[in-house]
Amino acid sequence: MSTQSGPPAGRKSGLFRTKTVEQSIQDTEEPEHGLRRSLSALDLTIFGVGVIIGTGIFVLTGKVAKENAGPATALAFVAAGVVCALAALCYAEFASTVPVAGSAYTFAYASLGELPAWIIGWDLVLEFALGTAVVAVGWSGYVRSLLDNAGWRLPDTLSGSEAAEGFGFDLLAFLLVLLLTGVLVLGMKLSARLTAVVVVIKVTVVLVVIVAGAFFVKAANYQPFIPEAQKQPGGAGLDAPLVQLLFGYEPTNFGVMGIFTAASIVFFAFIGFDVVATAAEETRLPQRDMPRGILGSLFICTALYVAVSIVVTGMQNYTRLSVDAPLADAFKATGHPWYAGFISFGAAVGLITVCMILLLGQTRVFFAMSRDGLLPRFFSRTHPVYSTPYRATVLLGVVIAVIAGVTSIDELATLVNIGTLFAFVIVAVGVVILRRTRPDLPRSFRTPLVPWLPAASVAASLWLMLNLPVETWVRFAAWMALGVVVYFLYGRTHSRLAPGSATSRDEPPAPRP
Repeated sequence: MSTQSGPPAGRKSGLFRTKTVEQSIQDTEEPEHGLRRSLSALDLTIFGVGVIIGTGIFVLTGKVAKENAGPATALAFVAAGVVCALAALCYAEFASTVPVAGSAYTFAYASLGELPAWIIGWDLVLEFALGTAVVAVGWSGYVRSLLDNAGWRLPDTLSGSEAAEGFGFDLLAFLLVLLLTGVLVLGMKLSARLTAVVVVIKVTVVLVVIVAGAFFVKAANYQPFIPEAQKQPGGAGLDAPLVQLLFGYEPTNFGVMGIFTAASIVFFAFIGFDVVATAAEETRLPQRDMPRGILGSLFICTALYVAVSIVVTGMQNYTRLSVDAPLADAFKATGHPWYAGFISFGAAVGLITVCMILLLGQTRVFFAMSRDGLLPRFFSRTHPVYSTPYRATVLLGVVIAVIAGVTSIDELATLVNIGTLFAFVIVAVGVVILRRTRPDLPRSFRTPLVPWLPAASVAASLWLMLNLPVETWVRFAAWMALGVVVYFLYGRTHSRLAPGSATSRDEPPAPRP
């Protein structure tokens, strides 16, 4: 193809130099830096369901029903699902147009430029690392509870730092992350098969809750469906929502506004559908299957969440729901304790795939940043047999395993929320920009109503971010500031787009042997 008829080149200098879609796709063809395409639309949908259905549906339902929304918790799940759906439509266009590992990082590189791409990549590394560690610790808690019920008990020193008087090590969480690291090294198809088995188990548990619980629903428990609004207790400290500090707005429990407060909390239950986009490079037909996998998994999980919340608030009055184990305790309250153990077993098994797919997402973002030179290129080599980014996977798996074993990070879990919402904003803005700068790109899936739908996605994501505590924003800002420092010290000069770089894209590619 002649130079005149070729695609426009990306911006080559400055902090906002872009990497074209063609350059991104060309990178996937490098023998030692490309990933094997083995996933189908069904695999992607299973991945999405596998990572979305986790602690959120088993825990958050009771918390927000009792403290924020009452029976209207179902509407909070709908509101959070709508926010995710708006973002999912933007992700679907990008993932089918730029079928390359890295998700929002890769999308930002093609549209906004290198510095924004670095920032979102840095954000995703933190998001997925914390998410993986938090879920691993949660899984460990469920397993210890089941072992206690069977009369087996681990020593406190091997049950996590909070369980011991001095130093504690969560052996179960540590071993789980190491085991899943090994599975990811051995290939995506093996990971997909393990995920499929576990997803069948936990979806079965959720369906049992819905079907069996429906027989114990009492209409009186839905009265009132939207309880009268109440002011939230507490002042305007660091644990108060940022919206309160900025605008003097006082969030309420219950009432219509309580539904939106609840939505900012249950949003955690949807964390992970964006991880599906990180597997674009490993999908056989990404232009067709990525939109199906992203939108299909989100639709399935939203429907299940709404159904579970309707059943649970109908089984037991919202004022008496348990915060720690609402589903299990609701069945106990109706005289059916057997379901409690069944639900706990499903939750423990289900969290395995959540942990694995979050780790998968992080390794793919790290791999993509390494392949671009923003992180050491050493980590972008793929395994000669399994075609997986084994170096990045082993490094991150060991680090996260240690973090899960020794660190109490419950208070950092909200960073996962703000990191995901920030990624949503970047992707929505990127869709609009790429539509204007590269209208020539073939798009097998097009986000409808551009720019209005992306604008709605940005507004909805920012609203949920404003409902997060001030201290979460402070920690997030500190992590972002650290990321900017790392970029200027390393990434900017080592980037493959940097003028004079040994692998600069300004230079013609080496001839193939």
